[in-house]
Amino acid sequence: MAVGANSSYRRKGKGPVQFLANFWPPDAPKPAYPDSLSNIASSSAGSTYNVVSLGATADGRTDSSRAFLSAWSSACASNAAATVLVPKGSYLLRNVVFTGQCENSVTFQIEGTLVAPSDYGTDSWITFERVSGVTILGGTLDGQGAGLWACKNAGKSCPSGATSLEITNSREILISGLTSTNSQMFHIVIHDCENVKLQGVQVTASGNSPNTDGIHVEGSTGVTISRATIKTGDDCISIGPGTSNLWIESIGCGPGHGISIGSLGKETNEQGVQNVTVKTAVFSGTENGVRIKTWARSSQGFVRGVLFEDVTINNAQNPIIINQEYCPHDGDCPNQSSGVKISDVTYRNIKGSSASEIAMNFDCSHTNPCSGIVLDNVDLTYENKPATSSCRSADGSATGLVHPASCLA
Repeated sequence: MAVGANSSYRRKGKGPVQFLANFWPPDAPKPAYPDSLSNIASSSAGSTYNVVSLGATADGRTDSSRAFLSAWSSACASNAAATVLVPKGSYLLRNVVFTGQCENSVTFQIEGTLVAPSDYGTDSWITFERVSGVTILGGTLDGQGAGLWACKNAGKSCPSGATSLEITNSREILISGLTSTNSQMFHIVIHDCENVKLQGVQVTASGNSPNTDGIHVEGSTGVTISRATIKTGDDCISIGPGTSNLWIESIGCGPGHGISIGSLGKETNEQGVQNVTVKTAVFSGTENGVRIKTWARSSQGFVRGVLFEDVTINNAQNPIIINQEYCPHDGDCPNQSSGVKISDVTYRNIKGSSASEIAMNFDCSHTNPCSGIVLDNVDLTYENKPATSSCRSADGSATGLVHPASCLA
């Protein structure tokens, strides 16, 4: 998430999730998403509610919000599994909230394109709240954000813009084959959720689109993101406070700011991040590869049990980076040090190239040093020459081939 982003997703009213293992494989099994969530999708052969039959107009100009909400209300109240069908075409939607609790599982089958209003909103454009057993299949979300990006990039006074899709306070959710394009702010947010699977998601936005994180996860447990292609102007995937048991696999990222844990530690009483695996990812021309970022402020937060494995990084400015000196606008945290404790982070089988000489940068808190950092077979170059590494208050070990040479204490 870029400096100055005016959006915050905060976990509400939940205690910390128990720490299960240093990182997911092989110490703890992944959740059985393919069984449980495929059952949700396969059980949706009941009643179908076609938004066009209920008054939606597929011209991309006529407000179809009422028809979508009517279809949802009927499907949610159905005694059997139900489907909301969005046929081919373009449908203009205002800010809509699809609320549970439903009587059954509901599939949102999108064959067309949902179009956001051009007068930029705030908060979220499409929200699913307090739902369980919802499947979102296919379709495209067009956030129409280009005009807002231009306003922000020109330094004008602009609305914050809306997140395209937010899933909040929900469980057992499957999002498959969805495309999000030109979001005004974040593309997809998973907030205060349990057992969510995103697969085959595509995200596209200009490389200079501000604050357009591809997928943001916060305050959630048991989330899996797989086979996603993300091209955007901010973090491809960002991970906020209170996230645990997160599995990210088979990701293509770029342009964008990489995969980022953080920023964390803005608040003193903030939940930590634990049990995060990023596996089989390719970064191309990104600002960062894999990053952990915390505010230089007092905080009770933490990051522990993280594994980055089988990652290819092509020409990133910061292929591997821990930055605990994040302090935008300087005055937000004068003469302070990050209280976020970072421990047990492993970088395994990382290869590629750096666009800057420092390919590995561990800039940790001087009052709360990083510990248990492991480099295991890391090979990064700089313009076909040896790169360098930089460490501050970082303790750990290196094994196997490690280029550039480890600077860990």
